[in-house]
Amino acid sequence: MEQDSSRESPSQEGSSLPGEPPSSALGQSFSQVLHRLTSQESRRGKTRSAALQDLGALIEATECDQLFEGSGTSLRGMPEMLGQVAKALEKYAAPPKEQEGRGHANAEVAEKAAAVGLLFLKLLGKVEAAKNSLLCPTWKIGLRHLAGPIYIFAVTHSLEQPWTSPRAHEVAGEVLSLLLRVTQCGSVAGFLHGENEDEKGRFTVIMELLKPDLNKESWKKNPATKHVFSWTLQQVTRPWLNEHLERILPPSLLISDDYQTENKILGVHCVHHIVLNVAVLLCLLDLFPVLEKGLHWKGGAARPTTHCDEVLQLILTHMEPEHRLLLRRTYARNLPAFVKRLGILTVRHLKRLERVIVGYLEVYDGPEEEARLKILETLKLLMQYAWPRVSCRLVVLLKALLKLICDVARDPNLTPEPVKNTLLEEATDCLILLDHCSQGQVKGLLVKTLQSCEDSKVVNCIRKVQQVSEGASYDGT
Repeated sequence: MEQDSSRESPSQEGSSLPGEPPSSALGQSFSQVLHRLTSQESRRGKTRSAALQDLGALIEATECDQLFEGSGTSLRGMPEMLGQVAKALEKYAAPPKEQEGRGHANAEVAEKAAAVGLLFLKLLGKVEAAKNSLLCPTWKIGLRHLAGPIYIFAVTHSLEQPWTSPRAHEVAGEVLSLLLRVTQCGSVAGFLHGENEDEKGRFTVIMELLKPDLNKESWKKNPATKHVFSWTLQQVTRPWLNEHLERILPPSLLISDDYQTENKILGVHCVHHIVLNVAVLLCLLDLFPVLEKGLHWKGGAARPTTHCDEVLQLILTHMEPEHRLLLRRTYARNLPAFVKRLGILTVRHLKRLERVIVGYLEVYDGPEEEARLKILETLKLLMQYAWPRVSCRLVVLLKALLKLICDVARDPNLTPEPVKNTLLEEATDCLILLDHCSQGQVKGLLVKTLQSCEDSKVVNCIRKVQQVSEGASYDGT
């Protein structure tokens, strides 16, 4: 498993900080326990079990003012050492690789988790005692180093997974509850994004701790990491998720691109959450060129699908059955940009786009008609980029546009007049483009409609289509 500085465990006995030996007997004691937990020579279960027992006794015997004391002129001595111990404990209780996690191995993980959870409860108990004491102002520094690893441990063993047991699940739940109480957070969401505007929250810290185990080479080595990432991501919504897009999108796409169905579904849920909660969804389009550097079409074979294809497919999948107007507007608002980015390659999604366009044009969207206006914009772009494939969809699109024009024209009072006029203009422009794409077929089909129609607004739209079509030759645009 690849490691960076945030997940690295020290391997030299007697060291608490890089280049800074512990300055107290207490620091040396913790350093020795840490070495027994992490060194290559101490892989045997009995050695580590003894280390856990010694650690528990050490925590119980130490007063909170000593536990969070600084080191010389630095306030980080013991707090940072405790952070390293917490990381080592979280790693010790982590489940093995997926192919190794069977039967006895899972039972062993659950047993370790229960023991580690009790140690975390003791540590957090000391933090809580220090918090209530005027003699130990450095408890906040200690909590800052402990909170991330303890959170990852608690979520890992709170989820219903093969490596958990009722006992481990119970202890992990107690750890998470105490962590929220000590940090004065009313919920996991508040813990992650901050309870108020002045508080940063710990989402960035958690993502940085998970990052080494979420790259292409390492993400399957710890089967819990993807679940912790997914569950944590789901807790944070708009507007807090916006600033984290660069951290959360690559792992989500990586997981969704896996060959295993379980991972695909998990990744799709992550991407869907991002789509719904990143207000600046168009930032995705700016990131795609960076993520797709290696995907260059060399001709001959079919063009490879891209992340943009995958996200558009996901958006369309959720657009079709969606009935909530707010989400319909959110989806429709961003659809034109995806069509622009894909250009002619939008033909890959033509069938589903057709269904979405027709379905959304049928539904009144409120006084501003934002969704229907954006769908008309999408349709215009689609006909410009994929015009050779449009003529075979002539009848379906013509019916949808005429129905929209008739509905808007006959709307007595629901929609403001300026919005009605804009809708009629955009729908008329779509009819003109559709006529060009079908080499003048629309104009011929509208003749009988013009003869039988009595609504002046509808008649004006049809006449405009005929007039523009008569004065313009088909040029394939």
